[in-house]
Amino acid sequence: MISLRALKDRTAGGVMFFLTIASLLLVVAMGVGLYFKSSPVLADHSLGELLFSSSWHPMKGEFGFLPFLMGTLWVTGIAVILFLPVALLAAIYLTEYARPAVRKYVFPALDILAGLPSVIYGVWGTLLIIPWISEWLAPHFVEFSTGYTALAGGVVLGVMILPLMVSLFIELFTSVPSELRDASTSLGATRWQTVKRVVLRKSVTGILAAVVLAVSRAFGETIAVLMVCGNLPEVPRSIFNACYPLPALIANNYGEMLSFPQYEAALMFAAMILFVVILLFNLISRIILYRMEKRFA
Repeated sequence: MISLRALKDRTAGGVMFFLTIASLLLVVAMGVGLYFKSSPVLADHSLGELLFSSSWHPMKGEFGFLPFLMGTLWVTGIAVILFLPVALLAAIYLTEYARPAVRKYVFPALDILAGLPSVIYGVWGTLLIIPWISEWLAPHFVEFSTGYTALAGGVVLGVMILPLMVSLFIELFTSVPSELRDASTSLGATRWQTVKRVVLRKSVTGILAAVVLAVSRAFGETIAVLMVCGNLPEVPRSIFNACYPLPALIANNYGEMLSFPQYEAALMFAAMILFVVILLFNLISRIILYRMEKRFA
């Protein structure tokens, strides 16, 4: 006869197993739902035409998503390139060099920045970043720029994901055993050599995972990017061109075009592209993490 304690244990295990499977099935259900909602546009256009065409004229039935894909990649790439080194160096300073009094004030500030609504970052970008680009930076490189550019979107998006990356990096670096630091110092290594050869080497897989998480967050950001990118459906040729990321396309048009089945299906296809890209990005990163863990184990 099964005791009450064993029964509770089995029940708890079964419930947790069910919830785990349900969470996985939820992801599958989202993908299947997006596919069926976007099937009308897939039935009338080939996948290559949708992904690699630059012609966006919904009223004529032309749905080329290349400008939106490139806009998303430009903004996300600029954000990561500009702010990944900042986040990494800030986390190293806070964990390895900063005094406790500095950490006492910086950590709550990071939490506040991470919790701010995205519209506040959008307003900040509109009031400060766009005038700075149009009046001070762009004139050195191009004849004219409104400031509503891929660069503005990348800067705003980078500032948004900066607190997340710094917090994740801090967690990684503090998890490195202090004995490893002491052993490196006892062998004559400087603090920077210890950071470079011990802390960063030990945290390399976690750093990659943190970057993947931040990029996944950046891919789906809407309001702040929508406010500063210019929303022009053309492939950007430089950081001073306007762009139109996929999330901004969905946020701008969904709800207004529900009376046009093809247009609604096209917007659902845009959502499916985001879903698939983030899913593949995370899958590839997991494979890389697995190989790196085996290498550095």
